Amino acid sequence: MTNTAIIGVGMTPVSEHWGVSLRELAAEAAIQALQDAGVQRPDVVYVANAYGSTFNSQAHLGALIADFLNLTGVEAYTIEAGDASGGAALRAAHLAVASGDVRTALVIGVEKATDIVASARVAARNISLDADYESRHGATLPAMAALLMRRYMYEFGVELGAFEGFSLNAHLNGSLNANAMYRNKLRAGAFAKAPMVAEPVSLFDGAPDGDGAAAVVIASAESAPDLSPQPIYIKGSAAATDAFMIQERADMLSFSAVAASTEKALHQAGASINDMSLYELNDAFTIMTALSLEAMGLAERGAGWQLAGNEGADLGLTGKLPISTFGGMKSRGNPAGAAGVYQAVEASLQLRGSAVDNQVQGASKALIQNLGGLASTAVTHILTVDGTS
Repeated sequence: MTNTAIIGVGMTPVSEHWGVSLRELAAEAAIQALQDAGVQRPDVVYVANAYGSTFNSQAHLGALIADFLNLTGVEAYTIEAGDASGGAALRAAHLAVASGDVRTALVIGVEKATDIVASARVAARNISLDADYESRHGATLPAMAALLMRRYMYEFGVELGAFEGFSLNAHLNGSLNANAMYRNKLRAGAFAKAPMVAEPVSLFDGAPDGDGAAAVVIASAESAPDLSPQPIYIKGSAAATDAFMIQERADMLSFSAVAASTEKALHQAGASINDMSLYELNDAFTIMTALSLEAMGLAERGAGWQLAGNEGADLGLTGKLPISTFGGMKSRGNPAGAAGVYQAVEASLQLRGSAVDNQVQGASKALIQNLGGLASTAVTHILTVDGTS
C-alpha cells in the first residue's frame, strides 16, 4: 500500500458550543486544516459523524458541509461507524489518496451533542447498540461498559480503585490542553468514590459528551514534502470488526477487532507495538483502555489495569507508555464521531514537535486507535515522521 501523509490539521476546543451549529463547527476546523495545508479545494471531503441524525435531526452531512465551505461540486460523503467514525473516515481518505485517483482529501470529524440533553441524549446514542436485542430492553452504552467492567473485576479479582490511574493521567494531561473540555486534575483516591452512572462506571470513569470538530488534509507521500514543511506519514491503516454484542463474543474480555487491526497496521508500518512514542486510545471508559492495552499486546490478559498503577505515572508524558497525551476522551471530552480525527490531529502535533505543554519529547511514531461501540469496530493507524518506505 502506498503511504500517504497528513499535511494540514485543525480543531476546535471540545466544549458545550450552545451558540454554534454543527456546520459552523465543522467549517471552523476545516478552514484551519486547509490553511495549514495550503490547499484551497480538496478533491474529496469525508465527514465523520456518528449521531447527526439523532442529535441534530440532520443527515447527508457530506453535501451540507461541502456547500457551507463553498466547495459545491466537490465529491463529499458522510462516514459513520459509531464512535469509530473518525478513524473510519481517516482510513477512507488514506485509501482514496493511496489509490492515485485522489490528490488531496479533507477529513472532517464533527459532533454536536448539546442540541439534545439528559435522557434524550442517552436514547439518541443508543443507535450504536443493537436496536432489537439491547437498547429496546433498556441497555445503554455506559450500562454495557459497566457489565464488561464488572465481569473483568470478578474474573481477575480487581478492585475498582485499580483503574483510577487511567483517569488521573488523562486529567493531568488535559489540564495542560487549552482545547480540553475538563481541565481539572483528579485527586488520587477519588475515583472509586465518584457518583455512579452505571455501577461500577462512575462520573470519573466515563468520558463526557462534547461538541467539537477536527480536520486533517491528506496527500500522497510523494507529493507531501512539496506541500508541507512537516508532513506526518500514515504508514499503517487497518480496520476490523467483532461480534456486535459483547454477549455473543467467544470471549467478551478479549477485544479481537483491536488485536486484528493493530497487528495489520503494525505489519504495514514494519513496526512493533513497543516502537511507538505514544498511543492515543479509545478511553471512553477505563475498562476500554485496559482491554485495548491487552489486545494490542502491551499487557497480558487480565493485567491491563496494572499499567495504571502508581497513579498512572507510567502513562504520563514522560512515562514509558504515554497515552491520552492531550487528555484523551476523558478530559479533552468525547465528540463521538469526531474523536478519531482529534486523535489524528493531536498525534500529528506531537510528531511535529508542536504539542507545547503536552509534548512527548522526541516523539517519532504514534499509534492512534478509534473504537465503535464496545469495540465492535476498531480502526488503527500508525503515524510517523519518516517518509521512507
